[in-house]
Amino acid sequence: MNSFTRSIDLLQRELDVTSLRYQVSANNLANSEVPNFKRSVVNFESELKSALESEQIAKDSFKLTTTDSRHIQINTPYDYRDVEPRRVVDYTTTAKANGNNVDAETEANNILQIQMQYRLLTQLTSFEFDQVNVAMKK
Repeated sequence: MNSFTRSIDLLQRELDVTSLRYQVSANNLANSEVPNFKRSVVNFESELKSALESEQIAKDSFKLTTTDSRHIQINTPYDYRDVEPRRVVDYTTTAKANGNNVDAETEANNILQIQMQYRLLTQLTSFEFDQVNVAMKK
């Protein structure tokens, strides 16, 4: 896979995750006064980082030959395209007397950050395609 395709694929995946984060934060905010409601967050980047690092480790390490499918594989890269965002519910904290753990101000702030991140990601995607257009004109 060439670097342009990989960059666009990663940007697209991050745009999708950012959209999911927006939905989750909006849901948290909408339920900030519901008794016993627990806020959710989206985990993605740490797993993506692990997958990308596993690719580098696999390139840099020695290869073991396996002669049987039951042999243990080591240094097998984890394909970043298999990484999926996960919604995680925070059951461990309670911020209010009614059992709810959503802070409306924090969620509103998260939504603003998510909107700015989405805008930045769309600009980066546009920049990638602009670079291709410049190269094609030469």
